[in-house]
This record gives sequence, structure tokens and C-alpha cells, in this order.
Amino acid sequence: MKNKNYYAILMAGGVGSRFWPISTQSFPKQFHDMLGTGDTLIQKTFNRLAKLIPEENIFILTNERYNDLVFEQLPSVTKRQVVLEPAMRNTAPCILYASLKIKKENEDAVMIVAPSDHWIEDEQAFSDNVKTAFDFCETNDALMTLGVTPTFPNTGYGYVEYDKSSNSEIKSVDQFREKPDYETAKSFLDQGNFLWNAGIFMWSVKSVVSAFKTNQPELFQLFMSGYDAYNTEQEDDFIRNNYSKAENVSVDYALMEKSDNVFVIPATFDWNDLGTWGSLYDKLDKDNHNNAIVNSKVLAEDASGNMIRSQKDKIVVVDGLKDYIIVDKNEVLLIFPKAKEQDIKKVLQNVKANFGEEHG
Repeated sequence: MKNKNYYAILMAGGVGSRFWPISTQSFPKQFHDMLGTGDTLIQKTFNRLAKLIPEENIFILTNERYNDLVFEQLPSVTKRQVVLEPAMRNTAPCILYASLKIKKENEDAVMIVAPSDHWIEDEQAFSDNVKTAFDFCETNDALMTLGVTPTFPNTGYGYVEYDKSSNSEIKSVDQFREKPDYETAKSFLDQGNFLWNAGIFMWSVKSVVSAFKTNQPELFQLFMSGYDAYNTEQEDDFIRNNYSKAENVSVDYALMEKSDNVFVIPATFDWNDLGTWGSLYDKLDKDNHNNAIVNSKVLAEDASGNMIRSQKDKIVVVDGLKDYIIVDKNEVLLIFPKAKEQDIKKVLQNVKANFGEEHG
């Protein structure tokens, strides 16, 4: 029997523009089967959370334009579980909004906030870590996060610095650090008390609402003014009229960096944020020439280290290309060096400017 006080907020509102041309504004990456497993990323995340949390307590937080996609891919969820943002305002406003809805329903709730697009290998270890956090949050006023032990000096992630003197599984956070340059990242690894910030948070509903009240009084007042309307027929009108007034601010900046009751658990599972084609390449099985292939039937000659994706069973012939991203989707073909993958966002802007918004 799953604990009825366990809740989840599944974050599914992003656009994932570094996965263009598969991920587009109208059909972003969380609704695609990026790994070629038969499940989309949002389906995999929902099923992972449902191992610990009652399915009816998993709330999907997304932009209103993706409402139909959510119900198509998660047919068991109800309207109550889908929390729609009428405007994009970063993570703090939508987390506060969903937290107040949950608080009104169950004041004893503890919850996890989890992105919909992460790759996690050992799902039992993930559940064990979350359960440890929930146990702590039920008896302590704590804001918690899961940190990932760094395997190399990654400059694309933020870092969590924790108290070095702690021998406990749950460690007090000293500070959050922005994405570093390479030398700084190397020094973080040398010091040994830095973790990658995975953007996964756990807390009781009482603690998170209290933290918003203390650290973000204006944001808190804005959303608290609609409290009576939440979980009623009046909610949609209130949100449509007021959501766009919210400040565009991340939960990291709004709460985690400003609070002194922040704790971290070093994760015991392999993790990847699947933010780019290169990160997806790292997690996929490779052929004899180190090519990662999704859906395609590939004939490769003098071609290695490539990320290749097409429509199902399309024949792709590659000769003389090394370390490229090759993605074929309907009217768009991308052939791009993996080393420049961070520039795909810029390429997308150029494509929109030259060929129209419908291609992005």
C-alpha cells in the first residue's frame, strides 16, 4: 500500500530546443521516445515515480499548449492532476502554485519535484533515495535535493557544495554554485564535497510554502490570493488572470540559494539530464564503430562516434563522418558536429528567421 501523503510534481513544460529538430515548441522532447525504448520520457518518469507514489498523487505541471499531449501519453491521469501554466515563468511560480493546490488537498503531504526528461538507470535506488528524503522531511523543516557525484569536471551543470565534516547520508548544504569554467570544475572535484545539481527536490508541503512566504513574499501573496479558488471551478479563471503577473524566477534562486535549512543526499543511481544530443549519445548502446543509433537501419563506412536518428526503419548510409549528430525528421535534416552541439539553439533561431516558425 503506497503512502497517501506522498505526492509528486512532474515538471513537463520545457521546450528542449537543444534536441531540435526532434524537439520543437509544439512537440517538445519529453513527449518523444528519445531512447528508442517504446516509452516517451514523460511516460518513463511517470512510471518511475509511480513505484513509490500513488498514481493519483502525481501532478503533471506543463504549459497549457501541451494539455492534449499529456492526456494522450498518460491516459490514466485525470484533469485534477494536470496543472497548466498559461505563461512561461520559470520553475518557482509553477512549483508554488502546485504546492498550494496540494496543501489545500492534504496538509500532511510530502512531495518530490522531478523533471520529466531525465535518464535514471537504477530506479529502485532512486525510490530508496526519495524515501529517505521523505522520511527526513516528515519530521524536519527541510528543503532537500538529490545531488549526483561528478564523474568529470562538467561545465554544463550547477554544483551543490555540502558540509565536508558530515558522515551522515543526509548532508547540510553550504551553498549552490553556478555553472563553472573548466578549471573551477576541476577544483570542485578535487575538493570532494561537490555534487552536480540534478534539479530534483523533496520537501513537505508545509516547509516549501513557508519558505516561499519567507523568501518570496510578493510571489507568495500573488498565488495565496487565489487559495480559495484552488481545486474548484474558479481556479482556471484566477490563474488565467494572474499567472502572467508572476516574476520569472527559478526555484533554485527563489528558495534554495536563500534558505538555511537545505540538505542534500548524494544519489546512489546513475543520472543524466538528457539536455543535448551528446548526453543522449553517452547513454545509448553503440555499434562496433561507436555510433549510437535510434530507429535507423545504418550502413556505416569509415564513420564512427556519430549520433544517428531517423524515422522508424529508415535506411541511413554514412561514409566518412566522425563525431556528428545526424537527425532526419520529416522536412528537416540536421548534420552537425557533436563538438558544437551547444550551438544548436542558435541554429534553430536562424532556421526560424529564414524559413519560418513552423520549423521550430
